[in-house]
Amino acid sequence: MCPARNTGNGKRGYIIPIGGAEEKDDKPVILQKFFDLCGGPSANIIVIPTASKLGRIGSQYMEIFDEFGAAHVDYIKVENRDDCGRATILNKLDKATGIFITGGNQLRLSTILGGTPLAKKLRYLNAHGIHIAGTSAGAAIIPEHMIAGGSTGPTPSESGVVLSPGLGLTNAIMIDQHFRERDRLDRLLTALAYNPFACGMGIDEDTAVFIDPDDMLEVVGSGAVTVVDPGDLKYSSIGEARHGETISLINARLHILTSGSKYNIATREPFIE
Repeated sequence: MCPARNTGNGKRGYIIPIGGAEEKDDKPVILQKFFDLCGGPSANIIVIPTASKLGRIGSQYMEIFDEFGAAHVDYIKVENRDDCGRATILNKLDKATGIFITGGNQLRLSTILGGTPLAKKLRYLNAHGIHIAGTSAGAAIIPEHMIAGGSTGPTPSESGVVLSPGLGLTNAIMIDQHFRERDRLDRLLTALAYNPFACGMGIDEDTAVFIDPDDMLEVVGSGAVTVVDPGDLKYSSIGEARHGETISLINARLHILTSGSKYNIATREPFIE
């Protein structure tokens, strides 16, 4: 699945996957940067809390963006697939300058949103300049291929990851969140063994990547982003591995990027500033 086409003259919106547990009180630099990007005092931000069963999570983010000074903040209550086609819900997105997808269970997102008019509208809006951020599960759903589960540890294995379709806002990267805190290198490596076309992004908690319309990303936050680039991969044993067997990956490149670092997804070049 390729991202939706931009049918106008404007640029695509930013894509902002967040590794989860972003700071919300003392120094909410990630949420503040998203708010500023969406227009600051003129921002119209819509929160999508579908991934969570916690009833207050939508209003929690609404309060944060409201305290920042947004012109308008709202959330859409999407609890089943029928909701994803309701005009009253879809129309709320029409004036949004930014959309924020909360954390929770990414399979709730994929099974409720996948293939619906709401998912199609999110892809269209992002292609036409609307910025979309997601934290934790909301980050996992952003790319074409979503990491839905898997094992933990440093070593990839044949059964080390569970994949499902994502929103397809980008097909150039694969994302895993809570990365260092939950020791998820193995499942990101396994996912890339299956799909070496994409670039892997393991995002720590309280850390985000702001991906601009030209596929240049900037790291923001207190942690790091582990970039795994399989572009020059010489060999993967995933095709011959038995169930659960450790796999070989030869010539994959790895970068650790901290706040302020940049990375060009198209050229696979890191920049330290």
